[in-house]
Amino acid sequence: MSWRMRAVAITAGLALTVTGCSGGAVRKAASGPTRPFVYSYNLNVVTDWDPATSYSNEIIAMQNIYESLTRYDAATKSVRPLLATRWTSAPDGRTWTFTLRDGVRFHDGNALTSAVAKASIERTIKLAGGAAYIWDAVKTIDTPDPRTLVFRLKYAAPLDLISASDYGAYIYDTTAPGGGGLKAYLDKGHDTGTGPYTVASWNKGQETELRLGQVKDYWGGWSGSHYTSVEFRDTPQVTTAWQQLRTGDVSFVGRLNPQLFAQAKGVRGLKTQATPSFQNLIAFFNTASGPLQDVTVRKAVQAAIDYDGMVAALKGSVTAASGVVPNGLIGATPGLEAHQNTAEAARLLNQAGYGPGKKQLTLSLTYAQGDDDQQTFVTLLSSALKGLNVTLRAKPMQWDAQWSQGKSGDPGKRQDIFVMYWYPDYPDAFGWFKNLFHSARPVSFNLTYLDDSGVDAAIERLPRLVATDRPQAQAAYAALQRTLLVDKAVAAPLYVQQYQRAYAGGIGGYTDNPAYPNVVFVHDLRPTG
Repeated sequence: MSWRMRAVAITAGLALTVTGCSGGAVRKAASGPTRPFVYSYNLNVVTDWDPATSYSNEIIAMQNIYESLTRYDAATKSVRPLLATRWTSAPDGRTWTFTLRDGVRFHDGNALTSAVAKASIERTIKLAGGAAYIWDAVKTIDTPDPRTLVFRLKYAAPLDLISASDYGAYIYDTTAPGGGGLKAYLDKGHDTGTGPYTVASWNKGQETELRLGQVKDYWGGWSGSHYTSVEFRDTPQVTTAWQQLRTGDVSFVGRLNPQLFAQAKGVRGLKTQATPSFQNLIAFFNTASGPLQDVTVRKAVQAAIDYDGMVAALKGSVTAASGVVPNGLIGATPGLEAHQNTAEAARLLNQAGYGPGKKQLTLSLTYAQGDDDQQTFVTLLSSALKGLNVTLRAKPMQWDAQWSQGKSGDPGKRQDIFVMYWYPDYPDAFGWFKNLFHSARPVSFNLTYLDDSGVDAAIERLPRLVATDRPQAQAAYAALQRTLLVDKAVAAPLYVQQYQRAYAGGIGGYTDNPAYPNVVFVHDLRPTG
């Protein structure tokens, strides 16, 4: 992936096939195309089938199976209705009222009501996994009638944005068909969503990993031309995905390398789309063990990175990072751009007892297997460090192995540098800081292993400031980034991605929405041939 690097890949050789998994009607349309929409992805798709805790690659499928109260439109920077048709907030931002859409049914046939929606949100909060933190402000949820949800908050928060989150905001039926436990039901590849598609088959570990089928009675309807089935293929090699696109075996490739994307723009029968994203690549330094415990060494590695060379080499597929937060979100801060300074890197390494003329240093780094852009970063960094008497042992890994190593309870088994992408859970920068830099036990995505009460307190203030004082929130985000990146040097933001998609020319209606990274809302597409 690694797109977010929230994925856990499937171990090669293991295969689990689940068919007829969902209670929703799965059938071919009476008219229209019979071929499925085939999405080629460079890692496995499904890590976690539970909509409460899902926090990984499966977003590309889950956003077609489950729905939330609202959806964010990145093009207009506005929140739009989805399962809620309207909403209001009190002047103090602490009471929000949502009116639910009428006539919606879950794939198991049960009707959407305020009581069921409340139960799903409360279950997500209780399980406290994935992006459940987005609901931290919620004190109580009332259901005065079957169509109305009233949220009373502990502090002001932008609940319209929160309810549009790409993770953690799904509304689902908490009752498993047949009366068994929901978790066990979901883990077998079933779903209890309200979206236009439902799980038809799941082939864990296989190239064609997941198939979705049409939900006949979807509330959004099927008038006009639609894809009635969807396939997700795990294709690690970009050149293979490119050939499959050209031969018509796949419909959509989420990311090509710059050379292939440039080629795709000139191929008859294909379409391309480039969109600025909210997704960036970050190198996280191990502050808890190994040589990078020393802030001087961390600053030396920061100075050795060829940021400008990386952007140039990737030829328009990325832009320079200025801090952790990409442009377009509160917290984006100009003036934090980094540039390579090998002389300063050598000075700092010498100060720490390493570098030219002193003791050799060896650092370990893990990154995403099959990601050409990350490979470019690794190649440039390895070359720069070699000239500084530092050996970089870089290992490409499937995400499950990389993340497992990073989360290891044995500090001696962890890496020195962990490379992964990140993007917001809802259209605000809070997710970067809450997930990546706030202390956490056990380790999850805070792969710098930072444990700093002052940083934690600054992070915890952010949602209130965003809801009540945007200028102060902007200042707080800027100050926190300077603390983390300049003073403590716990990470190095490397670049911001420019999404470059290539897809079949017969697909109409595709619009990239960076608020839902790598998601294709297939029901919105209009296949023409």
